[in-house]
Amino acid sequence: MKYADWNTPADMQQTFGAADLLGNGSNRVVFDIGGNNYRLIGRYVFGQRQVHLFVCWLGTHAEYDKICAKNQQYTVNLY
Repeated sequence: MKYADWNTPADMQQTFGAADLLGNGSNRVVFDIGGNNYRLIGRYVFGQRQVHLFVCWLGTHAEYDKICAKNQQYTVNLY
């Protein structure tokens, strides 16, 4: 992150191929971690010269599936 040169959400996906953007305009991204055993939901904000990524949630893939079943991946806000 420290050396990332991101200007758009698509730039995150170029750096991390396993990054998935959540919904149009949600400013959230999901990263697959540890061989897809874990998931991280982050909220991103692009500033004039830098991007900020806030960790909203971190858990196992199975836990992520549970919050997806309830459509909570868009509303979890634990940062």
